[in-house]
Amino acid sequence: MEIELAREMGFCFGVRRAINIAEDAVEKRDQLASLGAIVHNRQVVSSLSSQGMRIVQNLNDVREGAVLVPSHGVGKETITEINSRNLDLVDATCPIVRKAQKAAQKLHKEGFTVIVFGEFDHTEVEGLLSWAGENALATLNAANLKTPPSQLGILSQTTQREDQFADFISQLLKSDIASMSEIRVYNTICDATAKRQAAALELAAKVDLMVVIGGYESANTKRLAEICSSVGVETWHIERAEELDLPKLYGKNHVGITAGASTPDWVIHEVVDKIKSFDP
Repeated sequence: MEIELAREMGFCFGVRRAINIAEDAVEKRDQLASLGAIVHNRQVVSSLSSQGMRIVQNLNDVREGAVLVPSHGVGKETITEINSRNLDLVDATCPIVRKAQKAAQKLHKEGFTVIVFGEFDHTEVEGLLSWAGENALATLNAANLKTPPSQLGILSQTTQREDQFADFISQLLKSDIASMSEIRVYNTICDATAKRQAAALELAAKVDLMVVIGGYESANTKRLAEICSSVGVETWHIERAEELDLPKLYGKNHVGITAGASTPDWVIHEVVDKIKSFDP
């Protein structure tokens, strides 16, 4: 059996940076609380928790010490509240996400109604909407935009697919909204995400099975699985090697492997080793 790894996969710059910031902060501070999971990977969160970092869901759970903002960022109201409570702010927001936040804020200040191409209940998108003002909206369907504003600003959740974002823009330009609004578009999709998606698609086209490794709550990992499935190849999305059903590898001659941007190298190695151990 041939096992082939995608040419781009695993930790991205933003995730590595966030983990380094967290590890440095937990070493130097008596108390560090992460406002939610620092990245959407349980193994990473568990590792940092074992080093002393607490995970909290609400600032009311933090009385003193430092608060870490996760890689996917938070809304501006949360930043204001952290500062008003005299808590130390440790900001691990991914620079790409921060760039998207600044774009949303700029559009709002210039009078644009902001549309975020993304999942409205995803933590990154919730943060973007906060920076984008009270009339901002998150959607994946252009048909959801009913009332054309005079000025419309559009940006994307950083882990969305470029082809789907382009299709979303195309649908808008064909609608009545285009003739009634000034439209400004920011492509805020992460370049590392785009490269991982392209590499996964390239590999999926030539294998019998794609194994996608990453957290079930990870948007970019779910997107990788969707992309692989879209070309008709059998696709398994798993978090850990223990989830592999090895007997189902019988008859597979070429297995492709990719991993989400928050998946540690050691988790990838465990999956590869377990697949190699299969003896049909």
